[in-house]
Amino acid sequence: MSKRVIGILAMAYGTPSSVEEIEPYYTHIRRGRKPESAQLQELTERYEAIGGLSPLNEITAAQAAGLERTLNELDQDVQYRVYTGMKHAHPFIEETVQKMVEDGIEEAVGVVWAPHYSTMSIGTYIKSAEEAREKWGGPARISYVESWHLQPLFVESTAARVASALAQFPADESASVPVVFTAHSLPERIMQLGDPYPEQIEETGRAVTEQIGHHEWFTGWQSAGRTPEPWLGPDILDVIRTQHEQGVQALVVCPVGFVSDHLEVQYDIDIEAKQLADELGMKLVRVASPNDEPLFLKAVATAVLEQAKKG
Repeated sequence: MSKRVIGILAMAYGTPSSVEEIEPYYTHIRRGRKPESAQLQELTERYEAIGGLSPLNEITAAQAAGLERTLNELDQDVQYRVYTGMKHAHPFIEETVQKMVEDGIEEAVGVVWAPHYSTMSIGTYIKSAEEAREKWGGPARISYVESWHLQPLFVESTAARVASALAQFPADESASVPVVFTAHSLPERIMQLGDPYPEQIEETGRAVTEQIGHHEWFTGWQSAGRTPEPWLGPDILDVIRTQHEQGVQALVVCPVGFVSDHLEVQYDIDIEAKQLADELGMKLVRVASPNDEPLFLKAVATAVLEQAKKG
């Protein structure tokens, strides 16, 4: 008797896989408007600064393979097949949904490689998946993991990585080193919509620091878009300046809104924020990304399994 098959639509942001793809990728992010030459050059230079291209595609593939393996280990009564769909690069979410339909997937769970829900982040991925499902006539049954920011194994995984970063300081100093939990900034108007995103970032930070008994922490923002409207702040660079003015000499940054090494982590934190901290004579330690760490993948798999049972 063959096993019941559940397809997992694992959605990620996507990144260019070659230098030639940077412009179409940037154009897609800008909803079809080509970037000006100066904008394109700046983005290209940022990729060059981290080694030429982002490792995001390779990490996302490793995460998908690890998630599929973990799901099938945790629940051996069902066959789980993980499909990757990207928001801004091939394979796009629509292409992946089409592939799932072609493969005969009738039952599915959608999950985004991002722990915190916002109508402007997770909400847009789900919208893309639903539009594709309508277009391709399936999968017939699909439900979505909307957030997993307090999933116990995710908190445990993050806490272990934060503790490891704090361990880089002498034992008598580490308790007083502030930990700033960052996430990708979004336009401030989400606050008027009652969006849970800022609160969920705060909840993750609180759960993580409670687990390791660390009392010096707060949240900050990074990677804001360049549009006229105000975005959530304070930005991490402003946080570093403020902490310096208050006499703080060391800072741990945990980009908890991101689950892999990519441009917003490797450039915005590892280069830009680190450079500012160096200029101010501060020590900045960045918490390692989870990438395809087994405990992290088990956290996501557990959230998916819980949703599969509900869905």
